[in-house]
Amino acid sequence: MILDDNEDIRLVRCDNRSRVLQRALNECREERRPYVFLTPTMREIAVLKRILVPVTMLEEETYKAEICTYLARKTGAHIILLPANDYGSHARNNTNRIITHIESVRDKTGEEITYELAEARRDSFHLYEEAVSRQRDFAHQLLVLTASRDYGLDDLIFGPPERKAIARSQVPVMLVNPREDLFSLCD
Repeated sequence: MILDDNEDIRLVRCDNRSRVLQRALNECREERRPYVFLTPTMREIAVLKRILVPVTMLEEETYKAEICTYLARKTGAHIILLPANDYGSHARNNTNRIITHIESVRDKTGEEITYELAEARRDSFHLYEEAVSRQRDFAHQLLVLTASRDYGLDDLIFGPPERKAIARSQVPVMLVNPREDLFSLCD
């Protein structure tokens, strides 16, 4: 496992075996910066053109707004928002908050930030799995996920959803820890 430190983002290069990934996830639990996982089965990013952002019902999903907007501004990438297909309105409300952030940054800076809404087939509990399985549909170069707030018993036994997504993903996966004192990216 190799940890590359940058002032804005932490890069984690490791094998995609469960134990190695879990050890890396445990080391990054307290990280305030976003961190990107690269495994040997993933394609390296030459040019970032499209970012896939799955949005679940959890309130910490809105933390991704700042990260994906920053990346879109710096690289010109197109953001694909994938709200969960839930019965309630939490995922849609989180998506609307992310859209509001994107549009307010676009209005303030005058930069062209493009986004689209995609239709998810699955609910919040299975959204990360769907995002990984539909990678060809979205043709994206980066997947932005939120790490688990706390590991429950099922996460300890079967593994957290982000570990499964990293192990199966063909593109680099950026994780954001759900914390109140998140690292703010500088312009």
